[in-house]
Amino acid sequence: MGNVFGEQFRIATWGESHGGGVGVVIDGCPARTPIDLDQIQHELDRRRPGQSRLVTQRDEHDRVEILSGVVDSRASGAPIAMLVRNKDARSGAYDHLRDLYRPSHADFTYDAKYGIRSIAGGGRSSARETIGRVAGGAVAMSVLKHLSEALTLPVPEIVSWVDSVIDIEAEVDETRVARADVESHDTRCPDPDAAARMTEAIENARRDGDSLGGTVRAVVRNMPTGWGEPVFDRLEADLAKAMLSLPATKGFEIGSGFAGSRMTGRAHNDPFIPSADGPVTATNHSGGVQGGISNGADLRFRVAFKPTATISSPQQTVTTDGTATTLAAKGRHDPCVLPRAVPMVDAMVALVLVDHQLRQLPNTLLP
Repeated sequence: MGNVFGEQFRIATWGESHGGGVGVVIDGCPARTPIDLDQIQHELDRRRPGQSRLVTQRDEHDRVEILSGVVDSRASGAPIAMLVRNKDARSGAYDHLRDLYRPSHADFTYDAKYGIRSIAGGGRSSARETIGRVAGGAVAMSVLKHLSEALTLPVPEIVSWVDSVIDIEAEVDETRVARADVESHDTRCPDPDAAARMTEAIENARRDGDSLGGTVRAVVRNMPTGWGEPVFDRLEADLAKAMLSLPATKGFEIGSGFAGSRMTGRAHNDPFIPSADGPVTATNHSGGVQGGISNGADLRFRVAFKPTATISSPQQTVTTDGTATTLAAKGRHDPCVLPRAVPMVDAMVALVLVDHQLRQLPNTLLP
């Protein structure tokens, strides 16, 4: 059912939105990697509901429990299993949806594929599934740091932020923006003026029974050269799969993205220039990847998220027997997924990078 992600560093997420809990099993974490429970919890706190007035008010603290694979705060080499129990599940609140399909949700498609679906909260199609990804991504960040330091290399620095909400676009210096800047506002947009306008737009949409989409932009600094596997496991291809596997995503572009299709080769090519550390590029239209392999420049990409499908305004739909009806959804839902999507993007970047870091080790001599 497609619940496993990665090759050398693999995660399998499990659980449903209104079941007993959700979690992840990690296989492939190198033994003796430091595992910081507080850091894992910090990443989950960035993702959890109820953290501001801009997101769903479901009352979950998302406290993580490590069930296996860690001894004295270090990975033992065994699978690492983590659990987050659902505390504020209200499956009965979805009984009115049992015999109809919510517009732009996975209700109809799950029925079409499996002949059965989880009514409460969408089950596996709920963004609550991403708890396992974020917990796994936090461990991946620890592996990235541990192995980079063992090789006396800079640690890749992952920073993602809300770049736009509808037509409100942020102005951010991606060479300098830091995680602290992103976390300074509830929108997770580090441009204060744009953040204020985004807040107003999100609150207006909520009051109007509507929802908004937008984009998350990400940069990875201190990228090593040589990460990525031709032909089908190109670094940007794995990043694209990772991002488009997140709920509500509708687009991915790296470097110049679709704008590159409107440029000439002379304008788009990244010239090489000499440096003390070897060849570097004068520009970065490639987004840090050439031929599917990292070239040492910053990874630069953007992910598009659609408006939240659940809205309180009346919408046309059909029942499971094909009868036309109208739905005005009830419950606790994000009017805009973007603020909580940022830690999800961070986690998926870390999972892709650590997988390619481990694939690269046979070509690298560890001290």
